[in-house]
Amino acid sequence: MELIKILCAVILPPLGVFLQVGIGKHFWINIILTLLGYIPGIVHAIWVVAKNK
Repeated sequence: MELIKILCAVILPPLGVFLQVGIGKHFWINIILTLLGYIPGIVHAIWVVAKNK
């Protein structure tokens, strides 16, 4: 399941964060980061998925 979350975090960062923590502050932060730039969204999503194992 972790592999799926990481793949989602790379392909669609907000989805990876949503699967890990649901709709919360990290989800909204990731939406904003993804809108500002795709790479910051990916980095944040992978960080959230890895941190909350």
